[in-house]
Amino acid sequence: MIDAPVQLSIRTANRRSGIGALCITVPVGLVAFATVLFSSQHVAPGWGFAPAANAQTAGRPGSFAEVVERVKPAVISVRVKFVTGKQPRDGAPGSGDKPSDRSSRRFGLPDGGADDAPSPRDRNLLTGQGSGFFISADGYAVTNFHVVDKTNFVEVTTDDGRVLAAKVIGADERSDVALIKIEGGNDLPFVRFADVSPRIGDWVIAVGNPFGLGGSVTAGIVSARGRDIGAGPYDDFIQIDAAVNRGNSGGPTFDVDGNVIGVNTAIVSPTGGSVGIAFAIPAETVKAVVAQLKDKGKVTRGWIGVQIQDITRDIAQELGLPGARGTLVAEPEANGPAAKAGIEAGDVITAIDGKGVGDSREAARTISTLPPGSAVNLSVTRRGEQKSITVTLGSLPEQREASVNLNVSKLKGTSVPKLGASVASQSGGTGVVVTDVDPDGIAADQGLRTGDVILQAAGRKVGSSGDLRSALEAALKAGNHTVLLRVKSRDGLKYITVPVGRG
Repeated sequence: MIDAPVQLSIRTANRRSGIGALCITVPVGLVAFATVLFSSQHVAPGWGFAPAANAQTAGRPGSFAEVVERVKPAVISVRVKFVTGKQPRDGAPGSGDKPSDRSSRRFGLPDGGADDAPSPRDRNLLTGQGSGFFISADGYAVTNFHVVDKTNFVEVTTDDGRVLAAKVIGADERSDVALIKIEGGNDLPFVRFADVSPRIGDWVIAVGNPFGLGGSVTAGIVSARGRDIGAGPYDDFIQIDAAVNRGNSGGPTFDVDGNVIGVNTAIVSPTGGSVGIAFAIPAETVKAVVAQLKDKGKVTRGWIGVQIQDITRDIAQELGLPGARGTLVAEPEANGPAAKAGIEAGDVITAIDGKGVGDSREAARTISTLPPGSAVNLSVTRRGEQKSITVTLGSLPEQREASVNLNVSKLKGTSVPKLGASVASQSGGTGVVVTDVDPDGIAADQGLRTGDVILQAAGRKVGSSGDLRSALEAALKAGNHTVLLRVKSRDGLKYITVPVGRG
């Protein structure tokens, strides 16, 4: 999540719908959203104002003009149409997607301004526009998934004004990357992806058509790497401070050699305009996704079938780990690859094929890049013992929501004072349900909510309030002032630590 003194929303550079899919606040009076993004041709190194090897280290370049001239022809406007019955889920009228619903949004701009209501005969047809860029001379182009999602019409406008029909080759929601192709494309200008990841502080150039005002070029630096904005399990965004606004979605951000270092996809903004925080999908991610989309029309990812979470300092201490690195297995999925290989709840994965794992996002990204059917070696810490477990990856299934649906109002809870909550037994003796939480108590501070199910406390299974009390008392007698709980919540299974006494 992103904290700020004002309400934030990350908006998609273009969700095509006139309703402003995922873009709730639309400035009045904006003209049609013709996103003619500047783009590029084959980019040769060493283009004028600074040698390629020294451009980033010799201070600020005197001008970006020559690189802009080189990359401009390859960036395109992507226009889409769709009937209202096929519009995206997130931006549909009445979907409740308001700025208060999330702290992070894609950013976009519909055709026309906020007052552009469709005529009665066109009410079932909406249009929108985004950006993209050619990556080959025969017309393959990259844009965002949210630009072309569920459309039945795509056309692009090139920098020299040509309007060309295009088709969607494939689109991947998890990465927000899509591949389209110009029909009959030949000898088109294109740009290349950077082979080297940008460093924090490197200069970058964004080109686009913000707010339908015409082609614009902005420059800034890489502000941060590896940003998680809550968009998905593989978040690894590049943060830049070059001005990026609604209308830039799917467009490229370049390094000073004219190579694409990222695809613009989201901004943080209290108003819908740039405040100097924008996010781009890294080039290495886009290249991997595009290769699969071109080959198979879809992306397949490796899957081990576990729910994982980050290890906090308190959790590391409870598990006897030397530090808060690695990822904690909250639950292996029944009959999934990990369960079949012997992975258990409470295991800590510290390395994948010998490469250390920093946190759960790094583990998820690493596994997702491996092909289904491949065997990976997991270094695991289990109750202080080091193990090596080989898992044969499956194929990532369609995304599923984990949920807990319990009617706690009918359950009679028993107070557990040391926890600051009341709990009730479940039928079958599998865990206890949290029926009430003291808002000023320990449980509330640690994120326990009414309806959560406590499955284990201090490594012991609990089936009643008595079991839970006994586990807490045993921990205190052993000199422990925090207890590790295994909890099933609306967000899935997880471990949390709760302080139950002070020395």
